[in-house]
This record gives sequence, structure tokens and C-alpha cells, in this order.
Amino acid sequence: MPATTTTFLSNATINITQGATTYDLSDQANQCTITVGVDPLEVTAFGDTGHIFRNGLQTVDVSITFFLSYGGTGATSEVETALAAMVGQGTTTLTISPSGTTEGPSNPEYVISNAMLSSFTPINSTVGEIATVTAQWTGGTWVRDITP
Repeated sequence: MPATTTTFLSNATINITQGATTYDLSDQANQCTITVGVDPLEVTAFGDTGHIFRNGLQTVDVSITFFLSYGGTGATSEVETALAAMVGQGTTTLTISPSGTTEGPSNPEYVISNAMLSSFTPINSTVGEIATVTAQWTGGTWVRDITP
């Protein structure tokens, strides 16, 4: 029997929590990338014939491209207002799924806690183009959830 493949059409859900406020910015984004891993710690000892590594601290980077918009307050804030509240905090939680909010093996939810948005570009304007901003969070810890 030939191998089957699945074509995935993305419709990510992006919820970002800063303090007591959760922003659903899913409808304001058009690109999202999460890179997860761990720091490799070398434990090679005398007599080993190759390098040996163990897991260290988790690593995580999140990059999201948003359509730039202004205004609003609290959970109804637009992109610029929400991102401005997150800069430099280091306590942001991002909850992201590739397609909708129902977790499962084909739609894992990633929860990134204590991420840092160190900077963003609040004004990015070009005549005749829709303004976008790419925000990048780094650090914190991550959990992959496939529990429905």
C-alpha cells in the first residue's frame, strides 16, 4: 500500500496572556513559527570514543507576523497596544495551535510560559502596502498538549 500524506492548511489560533489580560490575536496574524528544543550539555568522559550529550534547559523561540493596528484597551486591544504592554516583561504566556482550539495528535497546542518580547517595531509603514510587524519572543518553557 502506498504511503499517504496529509496536506495541512494552517489556521492557527494565537492567544497571548500578559498579566491578567489574554489577547486573542488569531485574526490579526498571517504567519507563526515556534522553534523548541533543549540546550545540549556535554557529558563526555575520559575513555569515550565520541561526544555524549544530555538535555539541559529548554529553549524556545516564537515569531509571529501581525497586521499592524492601533487602539483598544484590555483584551480588545489592537496589535500595537497589546505588544507595547508585553515589551520587556519576560512573563508572557503564548498558547498556540496550528488549527483551531481542539487539541489532539493532529492539532497539538503549544503553551510557552515566561517568554520575553524584548522589542518590536510599532510603526512600519510603506505607501501602498498593508503594515505588518513581526514580533519575536524568546526564552521561557514550553509544553506540548495533545489532550482533547
